[in-house]
Amino acid sequence: MRTGSITRTTAETDIKVSVNLDGSGVYDVNTGIGFLDHMIEQFSRHSLIDVTLFVKGDLHVDEHHTVEDSAIALGQAIGQALGDKKGIARYGSTYAPMDEALARVALDISGRPILVWKAAFSQPRLGTMDTEMFEHWFQSISQAAGITLHIECLYGTNNHHIIEGIYKGFARAMAQAIAIDPRKADAVPSTKGMLGG
Repeated sequence: MRTGSITRTTAETDIKVSVNLDGSGVYDVNTGIGFLDHMIEQFSRHSLIDVTLFVKGDLHVDEHHTVEDSAIALGQAIGQALGDKKGIARYGSTYAPMDEALARVALDISGRPILVWKAAFSQPRLGTMDTEMFEHWFQSISQAAGITLHIECLYGTNNHHIIEGIYKGFARAMAQAIAIDPRKADAVPSTKGMLGG
């Protein structure tokens, strides 16, 4: 089993997260932000990565630190679980329809983190969560896990559908990328012999 566990404590957040890349999509998530919980649950369910994530954040200030740090800790746990990345498919891509919205996500677990984000929202919040924080969440998890991540909403009008399609697309692309290719289970998928670093 490829597992990772991170405890991250700062003056702004206290986080405990564990992941199992070879799980079945079981989750237990409480960030204090209902909509963010819902999205991370979608990620777990559709990637089949088991996720336990608890955050105590300074929500009396605003949601920024909780959103950012939850993504950092989750990304670090995924990176830890991937280890030397031997045998992984490395790449993943998918189209994710969510009713009238369509998201496209492509990623490379390259060790070279970058986010290309092409999505916009027509309202400032979903639940209590600022919609501008979604790009920041994906930027943070990309950096922490070492993922080259391209996200695009091709079309859509309902803000909930747009972001849910993006999270589900991210999940499905991750499921492809972390899968072990039995033909190369003992090799890092790079001509360099390593990913990142």
